[in-house]
Amino acid sequence: MFSQRIDGLRPSPIRSILNVIERPGMVSFAGGLPATDALPSWSGAVPPALLQYGRSEGEPELRAAVSDSLRALGVDAPPERVMILSGSQQGIDLTAKLFVDPGTTVAVEYPTYLAALQVLRFYGAEFADIATSALERVPLGYVVPTFANPTGACMSETERDRLAETCLRTGTAVFEDDPYRELAYEPCDRTPIVARMVGGTWIYQGSFSKTFAPGLRLGYLAASEDLFEHLVAIKQATDLHSSRLSQRIVFDAITDPGWPARLAGLVSFYRSRRDAFEGSLRRHFDGLATWDTPPGGLFYWLRLQRPIDTRTLLADAIENRVAFMPGEEFSPGQPDIGTMRLNFSHASADDTERGLRTLARILARAS
Repeated sequence: MFSQRIDGLRPSPIRSILNVIERPGMVSFAGGLPATDALPSWSGAVPPALLQYGRSEGEPELRAAVSDSLRALGVDAPPERVMILSGSQQGIDLTAKLFVDPGTTVAVEYPTYLAALQVLRFYGAEFADIATSALERVPLGYVVPTFANPTGACMSETERDRLAETCLRTGTAVFEDDPYRELAYEPCDRTPIVARMVGGTWIYQGSFSKTFAPGLRLGYLAASEDLFEHLVAIKQATDLHSSRLSQRIVFDAITDPGWPARLAGLVSFYRSRRDAFEGSLRRHFDGLATWDTPPGGLFYWLRLQRPIDTRTLLADAIENRVAFMPGEEFSPGQPDIGTMRLNFSHASADDTERGLRTLARILARAS
């Protein structure tokens, strides 16, 4: 009755966990939710034209604004090769539809973004480690090089150069997912890998969810000339176009003279939350886990001193009003036992202290 793809479809564990975070008193370290206090307020009249159908590629003014920002980073992204997405998750889906058949190998980081794995598996992808694979006969490489999800790591200049050179040599298309680049708390090379891909095949994707408002469901991509029209055609067959009203709201925000100050304030706000989270981790997780302080983004990646499958602890944590993401879910292959991803952006300092104290108690009991 259903397509063969449905046999391998699994519900997203992140979405399942997020269903419980609105329970009274729940502290969530699970999803990559921005702080509610950091979200903008907006009001205004809606021009009638924005309620009409629009272009699949997106509103010209917003595409031009995105183009300007990407070209300032060295990316070959004129406005005619910029597309507005209905959330960056759509960009992953469009790319998978373009490249992946059952059995297609996709090179990814180990671990990598859970929702990307979900989409790629849905279309039948198999996985190789992009750090160790020679990339011969690998059509697509997916990376989150800047403040990676889930690890928070940032690729060095040497690592970015090496990956770009390898993909240019092998003809592997690079899909660079870059939603966190603005949230930098420490120095890190954030020059896009695709800026090093002159003459190569690439897709670069960003999002307005982490710096503005995730509920608007708006992202963007740019692509090399050989890919862009194919991606537009796939989007036309998917949703026709992204919300024109959302696009107007975002355009007004990012072209406002106060936008740079908003970004600077957001970085300061999240740096403070990261630092508070670090302090609570040191108080409660010393001896239970190891971690690196993330130089940007929204996540801590913890490795437990004892390799407990953290999926077995989730029900107990939720019962005690704490949500987190088991690290095992981010593995492209065999689960990496004894890891967890913790979001530091959403919970207040008081909730963080209470939540980490509770989570540490659960881990200690399981150990």
